[in-house]
Amino acid sequence: ESDEELVEGVERRSLLLNGRHQRGTKCLLLLQKCVCCRCSKRWQLAWLASVGFLIVFGIRCNFGAAKVRMTQNYTDSHGEHTAPFRWSAAQLGLIESSFFYGYLVTQLPGGFIANRFPATRLFGFAVGITSLLNLLMPVACESAIGLVVLIQILQGLTQGVAYPAVHGIWRFWAPPMERTKLATTTFTGSYAGAVVGLPLSALLTSYCGWSMPFYVYGICGGIWFIFWYVLIFETPAKHPTITMQERAHIENAIGRTSSKPVKFSNVPWKEIFKSKCVWAILVANFCRSWTFYLLLISQLSYMKEVLSMEIEHVRHLVESGLLASLPHIAMSIVVLAGGQLADSLRSHKLLSTTAVRKLFNCGGFGMEAVFLICCAYVRNPVAAVTCLILAVGFSGFAISGFNVNHLDIAPRYASILMGMSNGIGTFAGMICPMITERLTTTYYNYGWTTVLLLAGLIHLTGITFYAIFASGEQQPWAEPSGEEDETWDRSKMEQNGDLALSSYGTIEPVHIAALPTAEQLRSRALQRSEGDPRGIGTSIDESQPHDIDHWLLASSDMQHDDFYEYY
Repeated sequence: ESDEELVEGVERRSLLLNGRHQRGTKCLLLLQKCVCCRCSKRWQLAWLASVGFLIVFGIRCNFGAAKVRMTQNYTDSHGEHTAPFRWSAAQLGLIESSFFYGYLVTQLPGGFIANRFPATRLFGFAVGITSLLNLLMPVACESAIGLVVLIQILQGLTQGVAYPAVHGIWRFWAPPMERTKLATTTFTGSYAGAVVGLPLSALLTSYCGWSMPFYVYGICGGIWFIFWYVLIFETPAKHPTITMQERAHIENAIGRTSSKPVKFSNVPWKEIFKSKCVWAILVANFCRSWTFYLLLISQLSYMKEVLSMEIEHVRHLVESGLLASLPHIAMSIVVLAGGQLADSLRSHKLLSTTAVRKLFNCGGFGMEAVFLICCAYVRNPVAAVTCLILAVGFSGFAISGFNVNHLDIAPRYASILMGMSNGIGTFAGMICPMITERLTTTYYNYGWTTVLLLAGLIHLTGITFYAIFASGEQQPWAEPSGEEDETWDRSKMEQNGDLALSSYGTIEPVHIAALPTAEQLRSRALQRSEGDPRGIGTSIDESQPHDIDHWLLASSDMQHDDFYEYY
């Protein structure tokens, strides 16, 4: 491509960025006045994505909380009420299971789409569309059960791309030593979604009617989408208000990351399916999802049948969602703390990335297996519920293991790997209830003991497999190809074009070529450090690359032209 064509590309890119910036200028200026919007852009992204997951998983709780008032007669302070719908147990089962049919279908395609198109847009539309569909749910319920099933399937299809899209986002935004805490902060929203969604949906249903949870979460999702569209950009290079310090920190830490869309034929499918560390992630996700869906679906039945807790004794806790929320509260806390601890161990070089992933994953699974086995033999209600809370809570450490591991072994294909592993997890969630139902009805006396022992055994299998085959190092098949290196170099030239435009007021090829590279800047910094009149380079230690980068960042108060002219 000629220099003139490259310059035209830089101009087009600048116009596109400026056009989007102008569309949201007023909103952006208002938002930038908020303290929360002036924080680090990568952490702003993490917390906004976490809120997106909180809304999505809260939406999953809406129908479960509303169906009691929708299908059963009840009495309150206003008198007796007749159920508006006469759906059978089979019809309710069809409605609730239809979500997973759509959810399973888009896991792997979602990972591929996140590599072909901007992952930030994909995640935003996933939350926005499922929120819009939620607003239509009350109308669908009043119309026909077929429409309810259709909306559930569509919500499953849209939500299925959310997890893969997040890994596609962090491919560009998460420095290696911050991957765990950024990713776990995002994933915390999915577990907190149940903590908030269960009691809030039950409360809205009790006091405002069965349709209110659908409207509240739908509106919240729409508001969230506006914030996401205005504040979040695909890469640091495309963000109009990111500081030079943060952009340099992210890009220097991540290194070469091609933004070229991945073609299906270019994905190393053979190497992926032959990779033992990929299979370690898949097995771990299957094991974790087995217990997650076991407790999510069958927790109340276990309490009633095994612990002799009559529904009346816990009805106020069940209807308020408090009892079901306790394990998720514990897990949300552990997921956040585990992410911080894992990256602290890595950044202080106390443990390698591989060791951290294995320690947190196997430790979390091991403690969960121990408490599940305890549940198999405990018959005291308080002790059993405590064991359940501890089991789910400790499993939160495993999120800092397998659920972030995709970004370690293959950053470029992380969204595809997440789609694969989450698809395996969804499959576990579909077969677990069927096996549980079979065991508890066929072997009534010791059915639940078998179910919990099976869950513990599955986790022990996951521990063994992950401990042997997992890795925290980037795999050879995930290295950029020569074609991708060329794309990356062109991307860097376009970034230099933007820098030349802001520094010299022009994007002539001569000015683009005149911009020094980071290595040249470091060299000049070391040469001038002894006699630096501005005192910028006086404390540089050549043996410490971090110190050199710190000097580069310290000069960000200078204008581009002054900076490059001086050095």
